Amino acid sequence: MAYRSIDELCEELHQKREEAQSGGGAKSVEKQKAKGKGTARERIEKLVDPGTFVELDEFVRHRCTNFGLEKTKYYTDGVVTGWGLVEGRKVYVYSQDFTVLGGSLGEMHAAKICKVMDLALSTGCPVVGINDSGGARIQEAVDSLNGYGDIFYRNTISSGVVPQLSVITGPTAGGAVYSPALTDYIFMVEGTGIMHITGPAVIKAVTGEEVTSEELGGSMTHNTKSGNAHFTARTEDECFAQVRKLLGYLPLNNLEGAPVKETADDPLREDMELRNIVPTNPNKGYDMRDVLRRVLDDGDFFEVQELWARNILTGYGRVGGRVVGIIANQANYLAGCLDINASDKASRFIRHCDAFNIPIVTFVDVPGYLPGTEQEFGGIIRHGAKMLYAYSEATVPLVTVVVRKAYGGAYLGMCSKALGADVVLAWPQAEIAVMGAEGAANIVFRREIEASDDSTATRSRKIEEYREAFATPYVAAERGLVDRVILPEATRGEIWKSLVGNETKRSLRPKRKHSVMPH
Repeated sequence: MAYRSIDELCEELHQKREEAQSGGGAKSVEKQKAKGKGTARERIEKLVDPGTFVELDEFVRHRCTNFGLEKTKYYTDGVVTGWGLVEGRKVYVYSQDFTVLGGSLGEMHAAKICKVMDLALSTGCPVVGINDSGGARIQEAVDSLNGYGDIFYRNTISSGVVPQLSVITGPTAGGAVYSPALTDYIFMVEGTGIMHITGPAVIKAVTGEEVTSEELGGSMTHNTKSGNAHFTARTEDECFAQVRKLLGYLPLNNLEGAPVKETADDPLREDMELRNIVPTNPNKGYDMRDVLRRVLDDGDFFEVQELWARNILTGYGRVGGRVVGIIANQANYLAGCLDINASDKASRFIRHCDAFNIPIVTFVDVPGYLPGTEQEFGGIIRHGAKMLYAYSEATVPLVTVVVRKAYGGAYLGMCSKALGADVVLAWPQAEIAVMGAEGAANIVFRREIEASDDSTATRSRKIEEYREAFATPYVAAERGLVDRVILPEATRGEIWKSLVGNETKRSLRPKRKHSVMPH
């Protein structure tokens, strides 16, 4: 029996690798490029540090024989999987290849994804999924559907253990959208990234509505209207830069701390401009981002869901090199009121920070919950309760800064002492009360105002009387509900000291299978 030489065998390996790396062939790749989309491997190279990607399962092929599919077999089976380094830290990745059978998910395609998810979980590393797929591979029928189920299960088991990020660079429809929905963050590329359960044709047939795919499930739709996505980017390059930046704020898993970054920005730095940003008049607006940028290291605030529920800000920053999660009322939009969407946005972000050991700093300037029948009928009670729940459940260090208004139930909902805040700081103009002075005076002094010869003057006098007596931080401070009343310019240093003082925080909770949060 004649044996082939090692050189022949090695040459065969090279040929098979070339075939695997060619995707669906030159014509398919050309079509992909014509749509402004990168290939599966190009996208991975944009994500990971140069030369660090290690591919797994490159020779996997499907084994389906239905409807002539046995005549169409490609290596990789439509998804490139493996691991690489991002800023020197290991990350597992899968990237669907639309040039191979439309990136459709079949049995082996799903098995490859499940393998990297299992490896990410067992090694304690983040996993990034790059989605560009025509959906379930129809020829593989129930095997394809079962593959989705296997992925959903792993998404759920990995939740809160390792970070899971989804990047939508092409179509993601039907059951395929639920894996991204189960992950921590969704990034979308404008013009090419699409997510929807049912497409425009089905909607028109069932409801008669006419809508384009972009209008229905494009990046701006999910970043401004549905809140399903967290980041939008004009190009794939910009998108993967966002992914890399976010990974820099997150620990590899729930047993580690977030990466500390050296900074020349003094953690005790004072900034007198903070006195000028927030008006003492509680009815005047301003941009809370201006406060955050002056408090965080090097003015860097990495905002999450910037375009949705704009009355509350969520995102990451650093103080003295240490990562913090930020929750802040945005006075420039709906006066910073809490509503259904803001409550959903904030509560999910709080729980994510808590799961991955990231301290939370909350900046409060809230007049209350947004009134109206739309909010009440939409379930503001249960949605608003999610914030109370998330803060109360959190065990990471919690620091609250009341910069101006903190009224009624919304004061409690923005991480008050009663909900578990470890340190509550307040600026001198902070008003911590059941409601604003105007509304309170109308109720408390109603009879005196009505009986007065000059009701307008009496009302103004009573408003000031109430404001001086109760609309200050000092009544709360007298009761220990505010730990320190601070100068605005000292905010950064006071936050830093509060974080250092609570970095070894331990919380003991009753044993339970799991909690039941408001639906």
